[in-house]
Amino acid sequence: MTNQVLRDGLEAMAARDRETRARLLAEGALYGDYAEVMARVHRENAEALAALVAAHGWPGIALVGLEGCRAAWLVAQHAIVTPALQRHFLACLRRAADGGDVPERQWAMLEDRIRFNEGRPQRFGTVLDWNDDGELDCEIEDAERVDERRAAVGLPPFAEALAAHRAEVAAEGGAAPDDLADYRRRAENWARETGWR
Repeated sequence: MTNQVLRDGLEAMAARDRETRARLLAEGALYGDYAEVMARVHRENAEALAALVAAHGWPGIALVGLEGCRAAWLVAQHAIVTPALQRHFLACLRRAADGGDVPERQWAMLEDRIRFNEGRPQRFGTVLDWNDDGELDCEIEDAERVDERRAAVGLPPFAEALAAHRAEVAAEGGAAPDDLADYRRRAENWARETGWR
């Protein structure tokens, strides 16, 4: 039976994340630097999710329904300022997926997020960044088999997802940084300071 209180709490966390992102987008401050206000939301949400997991286990479909489960995944996916928690969430998601309590794609996308932050090639190609040609792309381990891995966890083919994401970012006004070297240097510094590398 769905725990409505937990589900409402998770959906409130996800709504706060989306509202903050929308506000930053409207202010023209979403792309470029990682805004402190967004980092604060991500940190506070991650800590709240960690407390929920400690008390109840991973909030999968059986506990909070599909929408609550999606909200929990969003919080976990955005917990980039708390590397230890994000890695813990991945382990929890893998166990929940093995038990059929969360969609497989959730752990796959979270694993890619962690690999990206660690500076490693992704397995599913779900986290994009600017390449040397000024296009969104990603480095994929064993790229020839990426669509097999994506299909196994319920993700569409890579080329299809890449085109859709590029269109979404362009529609929001996102563009490659003017100084790609500086952008990458700042991203590397952030990853080191945050504890990813």
